[in-house]
Amino acid sequence: MDQHHTIDYRLLVDNLTTAILLVDSKLNIFYLNSACEALFDVSLLRASGQPVLNLLHAHDDTFNTHEALLNTLKSGQHYTRREAVINVNFKPIHVDYTVSQLNTGKSYHPLLLIELNPIDRMLKISKEENLVQQHQVARQLVRGVAHEIKNPLAGIRGATQLLARSLSDESYREFTDIIISEVDRLTNLADTMLGSRQLPSYELVNVHEPLERVRSLIVNQTKKKIKITRDYDLSLPDVMADRDQLIQVMLNISVNAVQAMTENKSFFVDSEPELILRTRIQRLVTINGVLNRSTVRVDIEDNGPGVPESILESVFYPLVTGRAKGTGLGLSIAQNIMHQHNGMIECQSVPGKTVFSLYLPWESDRVTK
Repeated sequence: MDQHHTIDYRLLVDNLTTAILLVDSKLNIFYLNSACEALFDVSLLRASGQPVLNLLHAHDDTFNTHEALLNTLKSGQHYTRREAVINVNFKPIHVDYTVSQLNTGKSYHPLLLIELNPIDRMLKISKEENLVQQHQVARQLVRGVAHEIKNPLAGIRGATQLLARSLSDESYREFTDIIISEVDRLTNLADTMLGSRQLPSYELVNVHEPLERVRSLIVNQTKKKIKITRDYDLSLPDVMADRDQLIQVMLNISVNAVQAMTENKSFFVDSEPELILRTRIQRLVTINGVLNRSTVRVDIEDNGPGVPESILESVFYPLVTGRAKGTGLGLSIAQNIMHQHNGMIECQSVPGKTVFSLYLPWESDRVTK
């Protein structure tokens, strides 16, 4: 086999969405493909030569993985484990995996081929698809209600203006002004609920540009009372996006984080409020049923009290908020903007650490599920 064919096969395996592990006769890692690197969050360079049991470390001891691997090496009989629980960075994940013998020739010891399919990712895809559908239904319902509200509000405002002009007693003007002011406030709220119908104006954007704009706005707003930490990967490529809409999304999430920290000052006893802006490459991310091999991930993290557990699953739904003065529309609109960009927002939150992650795909890397 010449060198060109070898490169072709390596590229083929690296582009598989199934995680592939090759293990030598000493049960040490010989090779793992890109999907496997993403699954275990480890590079081939770092993993090569390490015991495979370091990766396939079982969450419990009910199955003797070492003995099963040795048996396949000796007998050549493959086996499959369903819903196995293994530890990845001290976190249990569920996978199906198959182990088979790979005979490379008489002059070589046989290798073990291990194919892994993470069940957690499939469950996550199903959950995301369900949440997207529910979000779309809720958004359509809210838009319909907002549209119906605007018509009578316009009538109330016009009638109040006519009433104000016909009143001879100026002391009543205060009440008509209150009615008009409140009607205008409700109209603005309805406009927010309807959202912008303007399509994104796409251009190549370096995500650090809108992030820096948001950082500057937050610094001015908080008067440097909140620590802002930048953790950027400056090697990230540009993405096709609407710069102004990205600013709107990032600013909305950042302002929410700042408000959560400033409204709960008693939470910070041994620490100071901190906002972290982080950028990274994230591989193999499924968004709306589409597997993206590479995405740009923007994390907006705060060390505040966190999102209430009761609304964590529905935090992107319209009118869902954990703040007394919140409208519950900002995150819903932000998620809608990200959907228009073929991206999404995820939230992970516990007291002391809340992370909103924005995922923006590279269009050239998108493949169907």
